[in-house]
Amino acid sequence: MLAEIITIGDEILIGQVVDTNSAFIAKQLNNIGVSVYQITSVQDDKEHILKSLREAEDNVNIIILTGGLGPTKDDITKNTLAEYFNDTLVRNDVVTKNICRIWKDYLNNEPSQVNLDQALVPSKAQILMNLHGSAPGMWLEKEGKVFISLPGVPFEMRGLIDDEVIPKLRKQYKFPYIQHDTILTYGLGESALAERIESWEDQLPPYIKLAYLPSLGRVRLRLSGKSMDKELIKKEIKHQIALVMPQIEDIFVGFERDESIEAVIGQELTTLGKSVATAESCTGGKIAESFTANAGASKYFKGSVVSYATQAKIEVLKIDAQLIEKFSVVSAEVAEAMAASALKLFESDYAIATTGNAGPEKGDADTEIGKVFIAIATKEKVFSEQFRFGNHRLKVIHRASNKALEMLQKEILKK
Repeated sequence: MLAEIITIGDEILIGQVVDTNSAFIAKQLNNIGVSVYQITSVQDDKEHILKSLREAEDNVNIIILTGGLGPTKDDITKNTLAEYFNDTLVRNDVVTKNICRIWKDYLNNEPSQVNLDQALVPSKAQILMNLHGSAPGMWLEKEGKVFISLPGVPFEMRGLIDDEVIPKLRKQYKFPYIQHDTILTYGLGESALAERIESWEDQLPPYIKLAYLPSLGRVRLRLSGKSMDKELIKKEIKHQIALVMPQIEDIFVGFERDESIEAVIGQELTTLGKSVATAESCTGGKIAESFTANAGASKYFKGSVVSYATQAKIEVLKIDAQLIEKFSVVSAEVAEAMAASALKLFESDYAIATTGNAGPEKGDADTEIGKVFIAIATKEKVFSEQFRFGNHRLKVIHRASNKALEMLQKEILKK
């Protein structure tokens, strides 16, 4: 079963808005066994949309559109769909009542005519009720193909996908079982890793696919299985993981199942009843941000000090000025002092500290660009490592953040 996702809106094509809708829809479709054949972004233009619909109908079974369903003149999706299906727009009473409810409950006002006109939908469409907004979703069928139109507002679209679209697709079709298992590795590049496990990869059965997902400082190995036989896939992926593990045990740090490494660390800390804090200089709060992006982070993340300037390290973290003068602000000694200070300040079980020079200038310490010290503190010890992450500022920040998480992960796994 194949699907195409079509996002509608000039704002996407000019880079004003990042298309997160397609990623969410693709992931939800994949979870039920639907393969996404293509993702297309088109202008707020009737002919462009019609052309995309015709091409998608030739290629796939399911076409999902997002965007162009609001009350303004440039929201033209439903009129274009009516033309494509040789249909007319009719007023839907259920949608009208929903619009009136929203205006009464949240705006304490009466909807204008332009808002009420969002209840005009193609007569052939089945309505997908949008409980979070005024524009309804629509489901149309043509010669065995399904066309689904959804609002472009992300939280409205997500509600409709989860509550309406996925259940309706499951009811209408029988899908294969899909399973993804992702192995997290740190410290070895993609090409070196591929060479190491080449013989294992060559022996994978045809219904198991391997993907390398590299980012700065880490590589994820995603095993994907797809078959109508659920038990076959579950058994074979487990078997293949057991075969490859001896070849990567020195760089293996865990599994990722629809979660980031930060979320995995958070789960491990929660299970252990432990906590972490950070003291960041060159990473500028990036590590703390990665933790707090996950719901429930307050259970294990105590807080952070972004001591970007040298004086902040002295005044906030209470780092001895003489230590800085003797060893430099970018040094193992200062990184370890920062980590120990954060551990004490936040009364946490683990602490991460980073100090270095991300560039483009040498900064307070006159240190080589890309040189970074990362320290981990626990209640029993403090240690650090020195790295050189190149001369690209964002690359240095991301690689330092990832390496810090790797070091923390390895320390947690010792417990």
